[in-house]
Amino acid sequence: MSLQRYPMAPLIRFTLISLYLALVLPLPLLAPPELVVWLWAALPLGLALILALVSEQVELSDTGIRVGHPAWCSWLLRRGWQLNWEQITGLTPVTTSQGGRVFYVRTADGSAYLLPQRVQAFEDFLSRFSQASGLSTSSIGRISPPWTYQLLAVLCALGLAAEALVGLMTLQR
Repeated sequence: MSLQRYPMAPLIRFTLISLYLALVLPLPLLAPPELVVWLWAALPLGLALILALVSEQVELSDTGIRVGHPAWCSWLLRRGWQLNWEQITGLTPVTTSQGGRVFYVRTADGSAYLLPQRVQAFEDFLSRFSQASGLSTSSIGRISPPWTYQLLAVLCALGLAAEALVGLMTLQR
């Protein structure tokens, strides 16, 4: 297997970025005058942090799996993990408080690492993971159905459109 990269699914990435913008863009306009400059300065910093968070990617190679961030932001977001295929001994399902299921990759020493379930080309990722690790992934699905992100994306887009409309109406006065 050559190196395969799986970034976060575009729908999820777009939705999270849009949610940040929809929630934060109006703040400088609503803030007291003494905070406006600070909020405008903080807005791109927060956006950079969100972009870094949604840049997480999974890499599958002949030797193992690596979950982490690209070089431009890995110095800031040091979370991530890497395992050789031989270290992986099993998958453990865990029910979330919202009723979904996440899976932990288990190793012989008892460590557990969260299996990414929000990646692009998820079915291909699972197939390659199963083939390389020798573990069945037939019971693994996405952590939440696509319609939840689609709905949130539409709501964020509507919120951003409404904010833009109000902003234009304010400028015309």
